[in-house]
Amino acid sequence: MQVSSESTCGIFGGNSNWRGPIWFPLNFLALESLRNLHECLGEHFKVELPTGSGKQATLGEVADELERRLLKLFLLDANGRRPIYGQSTLFQSDPQWRDRILFYEYFDGDTGEGLGAAHQTGWTALIGALIANRGRRRWGRVGDG
Repeated sequence: MQVSSESTCGIFGGNSNWRGPIWFPLNFLALESLRNLHECLGEHFKVELPTGSGKQATLGEVADELERRLLKLFLLDANGRRPIYGQSTLFQSDPQWRDRILFYEYFDGDTGEGLGAAHQTGWTALIGALIANRGRRRWGRVGDG
């Protein structure tokens, strides 16, 4: 069975860590790059977001939207479920597991379900940096009175 997040080509050696469309290291670098480009190009440089919508957004706004989508993978949705846990009854419902967030190796591009290795705290722990950076942008540096 082909999962939507699995590569169908052998360009990276087949079963590879690079196979997932949502892989935190690349997404984190893309967000940082978009924010840096926004600083350089300013408020007047805009692109269509989402594609085909006719709506224009600055690169900073694009970065904010992509960051929001990444954060949403870990948050409870309107049904009280976390996308990262997919259809897992244990992780979605069991009070011993439900709020113990696992960091997966990569994520399904359609559902957000965590795939590959669990407890991938190296790269996927970048979610902590996204949360901290978002807080700094919103409320300023912690401890600045």
